[in-house]
Amino acid sequence: MKVYLDMTKCTGFGTCADLAPDVFEIDEFGYAMLLHKGSVPKEFEAQARDASRKCSAWAIRIEEEAADNPSA
Repeated sequence: MKVYLDMTKCTGFGTCADLAPDVFEIDEFGYAMLLHKGSVPKEFEAQARDASRKCSAWAIRIEEEAADNPSA
């Protein structure tokens, strides 16, 4: 799973870091930053989805990665 953060939309509420501390952190100015360069480890995917759904600024977009075997 890939996570994209639109910094032009981020309002700095910090909800994403509260809900997904293993995916986001807050920078020195109070805005979100992505951890893992946007590629979310499996064990943190639920956190990322929750943060994306609850971002009031709609600044987080999730992109599911294609399955390893597309013919299956």
